[in-house]
Amino acid sequence: MPELIAPTTRLHAAWLEAHREWGPGVHEDGFGLRLSDEVDTLEGFAAWVARLSGAPDRAKLVPVPTVYRWIVDGDRVLGGIALRHASDEAVERSGHIGYGIRPSARRRGIATWALGRMLDEARVLGMSRVLAICAADNIASARTIERHGGVLESIRDTELGPARRYWIEIGWPRE
Repeated sequence: MPELIAPTTRLHAAWLEAHREWGPGVHEDGFGLRLSDEVDTLEGFAAWVARLSGAPDRAKLVPVPTVYRWIVDGDRVLGGIALRHASDEAVERSGHIGYGIRPSARRRGIATWALGRMLDEARVLGMSRVLAICAADNIASARTIERHGGVLESIRDTELGPARRYWIEIGWPRE
């Protein structure tokens, strides 16, 4: 059974295995990975995990307050999900929630489950609604967002191509 956990250096090898499965680059949505992050060495990986976990200098490194969670099953990293709890340009561009599931773990409902858990965290933080954005041609992600009540606001052109913009209202208690 999967669970959401805070980023941890304990899963360095498992995270690298997931990263290799995605292929080169920083396209794993939900992990907060940047081109400047060096994650192959334990030292570089530890620095990245510290940044994600809210190291004291986080304000300089991450302009948007963000909660990062890894989706794991035992010692296997299945994906990542991030909740940006602010309203600024970065959220306008990327949404409040971003997630990614490694290719071998897709089509099992993991993203739907993880999104539900992060909506719970958003509710605890006092958010009344969240913006979720996915590529216009990413039908699986669109369905995941719609399963949680996402209402399509628009499809807009972005640097990466057309993107669907959904708003998810967060009610209490969770249904």
